[in-house]
Amino acid sequence: MVEQHAARFIAHTEPSTGAELPRFIKDEFEAFLECGILAHGFLRLRCGECGHDKLLAFSCKRRRFCPSCGARRMSQTAAHLVDRVIPHVPVRQSVLSLPIPLRVLLAARPELVTPVLQVVLRVVTRHLLDAAGLNADEGQGGAVTLIQRFGSAANLNIHLHWLVLDGVYRRGDDGSPAFIEAASPTDDELHALL
Repeated sequence: MVEQHAARFIAHTEPSTGAELPRFIKDEFEAFLECGILAHGFLRLRCGECGHDKLLAFSCKRRRFCPSCGARRMSQTAAHLVDRVIPHVPVRQSVLSLPIPLRVLLAARPELVTPVLQVVLRVVTRHLLDAAGLNADEGQGGAVTLIQRFGSAANLNIHLHWLVLDGVYRRGDDGSPAFIEAASPTDDELHALL
């Protein structure tokens, strides 16, 4: 379906918007249309024991538009986070949606996403420190944030998916980190805090 309609979509969209589509959008379509097709490159695998050959088509390795490459990357990222990054403590998953004017601003000026995220994380960490009964210099929170730029309808929708430790770390008497469990703010509490 994409192969049949991509060129017509691009030809229709550019005149109606009065501007050429950004190159990265066209590149995404082109990469998706070549993903997994042997004619665009492949690797030949051969079993050393039986001599059986198998052809493995190259993938686009994109994460924005291609569902199979995006799903593979999400699975690899999730495994890495669970195995090597996130400690074995309670964690809360949340999605922070932003007001539409802020989404548009962050899309136009992506360098502002980091400062906005830093403010949000400071607010959440302050909430967790208060819930744990600690001062700002006595503990530290932790979070992993993934910035998503599109909604399920491929519409512009910058929002933040994050995993927040449900508590904070402080230095124990022996100098080792000690985790103090404290409830992360719910989505409603977070919106009230911000």
